Amino acid sequence: MALRQIREVGDELLRKKSRPVEVVDDKIRQLMDDMYETMKHADDGVGIAAPQVGVLKRVIVIDLGEEGDGRVYKLVNPQIIKQKGEQVCREGCLSVPGVTGDVVRPKEVVVEALDENGKKVKIKATDLLAICLSHEIDHLDGVLFIDKATKIYDSDEDSEGDND
Repeated sequence: MALRQIREVGDELLRKKSRPVEVVDDKIRQLMDDMYETMKHADDGVGIAAPQVGVLKRVIVIDLGEEGDGRVYKLVNPQIIKQKGEQVCREGCLSVPGVTGDVVRPKEVVVEALDENGKKVKIKATDLLAICLSHEIDHLDGVLFIDKATKIYDSDEDSEGDND
């Protein structure tokens, strides 16, 4: 595993649409492992998308730690196939340091993806996991949370956002 550089807002790569992964192989698994290590090394990171480490592939990694179900989600080609309800969350992002914002996200989502072994999975998520899945999948389409935020806070203000 290796730490990768996290791209920050202003980097044009973050605004590009990621390409689907054709085959889940050792190279993709290595990318996921590197993403996980990079996210864990960053302050308060709970999710990361491949574009954030400079790779335009549809790959995300999520680990909610104590707030989650104990699972690490390593997903390839994730798609939200169903969503329901609304919730507002104070979000942050490893690619937008020092800033948080209030974002309206679905309360529940159903996501289809491939796992790290190439097996098709379906995830039914609510609350924080639904927020993180929505946030990371947005990254794959070149969308940052600041594009959807109804209010933005800088680091000088009270910040309790979840960083992706």
